[in-house]
Amino acid sequence: MDNPMKDTRMPMTSVRSGEGTEVLKDLYAYTVKIVNVVYAGSPERPGDGWVLMDAGLPGSAEELIGEAEARFGPGARPQAILLTHGHFDHAGAVVELAQHWQVPVYAHEAELPFVTGRSRYPDADPGVEGGLLAKIAGWFPNEPVNLEGHVHPLPADGTVPGLPGWRWIHTPGHTPGHVSFFRDADRALVAGDAFVNVRQDKLYQVLTQMEQLSGPPRYFTPDWPSAGESVRKLAALQPRTAVTGHGEPLAGEAFTAGLAELAAQFERVAVPDYGRYVDGKR
Repeated sequence: MDNPMKDTRMPMTSVRSGEGTEVLKDLYAYTVKIVNVVYAGSPERPGDGWVLMDAGLPGSAEELIGEAEARFGPGARPQAILLTHGHFDHAGAVVELAQHWQVPVYAHEAELPFVTGRSRYPDADPGVEGGLLAKIAGWFPNEPVNLEGHVHPLPADGTVPGLPGWRWIHTPGHTPGHVSFFRDADRALVAGDAFVNVRQDKLYQVLTQMEQLSGPPRYFTPDWPSAGESVRKLAALQPRTAVTGHGEPLAGEAFTAGLAELAAQFERVAVPDYGRYVDGKR
């Protein structure tokens, strides 16, 4: 395994960095600077096991291991690491975590080239309509991690390794193999970057974590038609709670209605007016 980003340190943070939120008794969202990772499993029943969803920014492995032990006890080790996708802020520490815990990693089959060192994601678009973070997106890491031999495709039947009762849903657009995770029993959703709860291209909003239900980060989304279909797919599930890759967790009727509105108005409110991956495709 190899992580070309391992020595990269991102000079950005937010007011929520280092904070955790117990969304449900068995769903805990922890913020690493600007991105959320999820610990799924009950600390009251550690024998049932738990999984880590996404793997934070480069250099965050020790922080995520420490948070795992604070929640599940000394030496806590997940049954698996699940990736919604492989961008630098969601897979930044995955190699180090997989090596430390010696556990398998799972991702969608279409995401495997980007987490086995075979393919790079499309370049960020610093010219896309958006704020300051969009303008500097060309400086963000885009080298693929290499989990060859240690990453596996998610089961074709939609089940989620280590999480009975959950299913994965293919939600492409932000990346080809982006997935979200959903539990039908209580309509809990881990959305990754299919949609987010803060405008990720706006520096002030990211720093303050100003809540705004939004489409995926503009500067790293190359397929807007698929992104819109993915949001509509998730809205049709009428989730009651959600953890997104960026921003505070969401819950309640206002969230469900807001997601339905985002889905209905996606092309108008989420798709940028211009950009490398937009021009000529609206």
